[in-house]
Amino acid sequence: MYSPCLKFLGGFLLLISAAVGVNAQNRELRVCADPNNMPFSARDQAGFENRIAALVAQDLSARLTFVWQRMGRGFVREYLDKAQCDLVVGIPMNYRPLLTTRPYYRSTYVFVSRRGNPVIPSLESPALHGLKIGVQVLDEEYTPPGEALARRGLQGEIVGFDTISDGAESIVQAVADRKVDLAIVWGPLAGYFARKVGHDLRVTPVEPEVDPPGLPFTFAISMGVRKGNLALRDQLEKILLDRGSDIRNILDEYGVPQLPIASLAKSQGGAR
Repeated sequence: MYSPCLKFLGGFLLLISAAVGVNAQNRELRVCADPNNMPFSARDQAGFENRIAALVAQDLSARLTFVWQRMGRGFVREYLDKAQCDLVVGIPMNYRPLLTTRPYYRSTYVFVSRRGNPVIPSLESPALHGLKIGVQVLDEEYTPPGEALARRGLQGEIVGFDTISDGAESIVQAVADRKVDLAIVWGPLAGYFARKVGHDLRVTPVEPEVDPPGLPFTFAISMGVRKGNLALRDQLEKILLDRGSDIRNILDEYGVPQLPIASLAKSQGGAR
């Protein structure tokens, strides 16, 4: 027997189902990203972090919105903590101001050299003496390779390059143009621009991975969300597991040197 109560209940359930569908479609994933930082991100969404963010949004059934801003000092306080964005796609594992996921890739600083020149096997190579060696400069400080070279008394061989924004490829281009003999560059940037420059360049990992007593050249990269946002962090963890091969394929397209992701427990500092 048909009951008016059952009719009401059926209509109510239809309304609930429709509301759930609308909410799923209206979910927004706001990603903090640099508008001019290839190969990582760009306003035209050409960077590999843009591609990975799109994949994540798809799996969350969310509308992807990029919040464009430079990842300088205070960006966590001004953007993540104030809920202007939900996610940073590329951040060092265990970056303390954020709640981070498991790492989805691990990369290293690399030597960029011209093929035909002698291979530099490590930072201990005597062949480094007398060469012009390009290193990246961040906030008027050298990246870890510059510090390692200075420890070895090679300050006079260092040529600093600002690789932020429009100058990103300058250090790799300088090797191709013979303005420096060798460069030591963060792997994702080096791999991408070594291909783009179109010259016959060699990219080889810096050894050792850690310069004693504790200066690292390899970094595990994770995604970061606001502290306390466990729900989103856990959703991202699942996506990283399910989509691991897709993400690795994207990184391969951009020439990112990828090292095996070990069980890394120690906090690591920034790589770029």
